Amino acid sequence: MKKKINLIVKESNKNMRVDVFINSKESEISRTRIKNLILGKKLKINDKVILDPAKKVLKDDAIELIIPEPKKASLKPFKFKLDIVHEDKDIIVLNKPAGIVMHPGAGNFDNTIVNALVDYDKDSLSNIGDELRPGIVHRIDKNTSGLVVIAKNNLSHENLSNQFNKHSITRVYQLLIWGKVRPSKGKIETLITRSSKNRQMMAVSRTKGKKAITNYRTIEIFENKHTPTLSLVECKLETGRTHQIRVHMNFLGNSIVGDDKYKKKFKKIKNINPLIEQNLNSLNRQFLHAKTLGFIHPTKSKEMTFNSNLPLELENILKILRNTNK
Repeated sequence: MKKKINLIVKESNKNMRVDVFINSKESEISRTRIKNLILGKKLKINDKVILDPAKKVLKDDAIELIIPEPKKASLKPFKFKLDIVHEDKDIIVLNKPAGIVMHPGAGNFDNTIVNALVDYDKDSLSNIGDELRPGIVHRIDKNTSGLVVIAKNNLSHENLSNQFNKHSITRVYQLLIWGKVRPSKGKIETLITRSSKNRQMMAVSRTKGKKAITNYRTIEIFENKHTPTLSLVECKLETGRTHQIRVHMNFLGNSIVGDDKYKKKFKKIKNINPLIEQNLNSLNRQFLHAKTLGFIHPTKSKEMTFNSNLPLELENILKILRNTNK
């Protein structure tokens, strides 16, 4: 159903960004959605259409935001066995395998997690986001595996989106990197923006972009005369920027094993264990797994935490490395 929000700016709210102001008065609507509505020409200030979410409001400004009726997505169902870790009337928690993208986009409109969800139950997905992304609150990369939460209704979608925007969601990843990080644990805090050299990649910037914070710790180091120096690392995110862990590891000079974008070329090492060499060279994904996902249930207000084991192809590499490292 179409909804109209009308607000008047008081003295105490003047000079606030208009998206922040609306979010402060309508907390059930996520700031990301408010921003998208503004960019979609759904905001008027004093009867004038405003397209800038950062526009500062003044005392006595009349704010009108139209929330249109959600569009129904016309998506082709995709027969794909979903690994469902948890499901109730509000959410689905999936363990996504590597090799499949989250939602339709350039080059792939049919064989995605969204299409699989449509095949699973097309009538139980939120529809307030992009029409090609029903249920999708957050994403992990195509060649990353692990846990994602799906919203089955709009109330849950808004609630979870707010938790992501407030960075209160727990997200822990395991990854295998080239070399050793120094210090062995710490916090990476940078700005991340789109790369000027390749628009499909992200990069650390000193002057522009969004704040990105990754906490990391080294779990295990593999290093001997038959093994290239590799480290198993755990990263806990405070923010969720595009390719954040991959960009931050590359920034440190320790790119993720198997990463085809932010990569360090595999160098031939004399006397390397041939089984290790074979497995590293044949890995067709980045060694990056979303291991832990924690959030407050959107309707039960209950804290929920889910954990996922490394996929077999990643666990096998660790097993070989551990045996060689003895």
